[in-house]
Amino acid sequence: MMADDRREQLGSGDLITLVSDVGPVPMNVGAILFVAGEGDVDAATVEATFTRRLTSIRRLQQRLATPRWGPGRPYWVDDSDVDVRAHVSRVRCPSPGDRDAALAIAVDAVTRPLPRSRPLWRAVVVTGLIDDHTGLVLVLHHVVADGIGGLAVLARLVDGADATGPAADNENPPSAAPPRGRFVDGVCERCRTLRRVPRRIARIRGGWAELGRGRGGWAPRCSLNAATGPRRRVVTVDVGLDGVRAAGRRAGATVNDVLLVAVTGALAELLRERMEFPQELVVSVPVSARSSATSGHLGNQVGVMPVRVPLVGSFQDRLTTVSGVTRVQKMRTRGTSSALIGPLFRILAALRLFRWFVDRQRLVNSFLTNLPGPPGQVVIAGAPITCITPITVTTGNVGVAFAALSYAGTLTVTIIVDPDVVPEVRELAAALHEQFRAAIE
Repeated sequence: MMADDRREQLGSGDLITLVSDVGPVPMNVGAILFVAGEGDVDAATVEATFTRRLTSIRRLQQRLATPRWGPGRPYWVDDSDVDVRAHVSRVRCPSPGDRDAALAIAVDAVTRPLPRSRPLWRAVVVTGLIDDHTGLVLVLHHVVADGIGGLAVLARLVDGADATGPAADNENPPSAAPPRGRFVDGVCERCRTLRRVPRRIARIRGGWAELGRGRGGWAPRCSLNAATGPRRRVVTVDVGLDGVRAAGRRAGATVNDVLLVAVTGALAELLRERMEFPQELVVSVPVSARSSATSGHLGNQVGVMPVRVPLVGSFQDRLTTVSGVTRVQKMRTRGTSSALIGPLFRILAALRLFRWFVDRQRLVNSFLTNLPGPPGQVVIAGAPITCITPITVTTGNVGVAFAALSYAGTLTVTIIVDPDVVPEVRELAAALHEQFRAAIE
C-alpha cells in the first residue's frame, strides 16, 4: 500500500504546475472537439458516450489531497462522491452558431477555476452549431495532465479504443495510506530526494543547455509583454500539414521549427504596426521527457526550451537558422530544464514572489505548444470528429501565446491573447496566414 500511495503523489513537474497557478486565470488546459451530426447519431447519444467515457478514466475520479501534518507532497485520492452533473453541462451556442461562437464558450470554460474540492475537470456539450455539429469541450487542470497526457485522455474518448470496457487504469486502484503511513512516506520521500541530489546536479548542465542560456541574454523588450488580466480571446488558423512538413524538409527543419518561424513572423508584423522593430523574439517551447502516456499515468513530465528566433531575412533564411539552434538545444536529455526551473519556482512560491516574478519576467516573449494529434479522422459514438482545437492559457506578462495540434492532415493553430494587451487578434491571424503561405510557396 505504501508503494502504491507513492505512485499517487504529485511528481516534481506537477508541483511546478501547482505553484505556477497564481495568476488571474487558472492553469487549465482544454480542447473543443467538433462532431458532425451525420446519419442516425444525435447530440444526446454523443453526449452520453462522451460523459460515460470521461467518467471511466480513473484520474478524473480523483481529487487532490494535502497531508494534514508532517512532510509530504499532495497526493491523489479516490473521490467516492463524484457527481457527474457538477462536471458536465450543456450550453446552446448563440447565433450564428459558428466556430468563433463555439470557441468563445470553450474559452469561458477553460478560464473558470476548477474547485479543488472535486476532481479537477469539467466538460461542456455545445449544441446549436451550424451544419448540425456538436461541440465537446474538455477542460483539465494542468496538474492532471500535460499535453501528451491530454492526448491520452482524448484516445480514451473515441471509438475503437475500448473506451466503454473496463478501464485498465481503473483495475485494482491503490488505496490511500492512513495518516501515519503518509507521514512516514513523506519522510522517506525527503530521504530519496537527498539521495537524488548528485544525479540532479549532473542534470543541471543538460538543463542549462536546453534552456539555451549563455546565448543572447534577456528576451527583447516589447509591448507584447505586459501584465495580463482575467480575459482571454482566441482565433484559429488552419494549414495543411503536408505543406508545412515539406517546407521543413527543404531546410532540414521540423514542423515545430516552421511553426516557430511562422508565429514570430506574424508577431513581428504586429509589432511593426506598433512601430516596434526588435531583431529577434524568444519563444518558450515545452519539451516532453516522455514519448507517450496512458490515461492511467498522466501528470507532467516536461521541461522548457526558450528559442531565440530572428525576425530579419526571408522565411527560408530564418527557418535554417532556427533549425540549427533547436537541433543543438535538443541534443541534451529531453526535459532536463525542469531540474533548474522547478526548485526556482518553488522557492519563489514559498516566498510569495512567484506572481511578482511572472508579471515582470524578461525570459520569453511568447509560448508555443505543438502536439501531434491523430493522423486520421476519428469518431465518437459513430459520429466523425471534424476538427480538434486546443486551448491553453498563460499568465504573467505574456500577452499572446500559440497552441498547435495536427489532426487528420490539418494543422490547427490557436492564437490565445489577452485582448487588453493584444486587441489586434484578427490582424495577427491574417499575418500568420501570410507566414504559412510564404513557407509553403
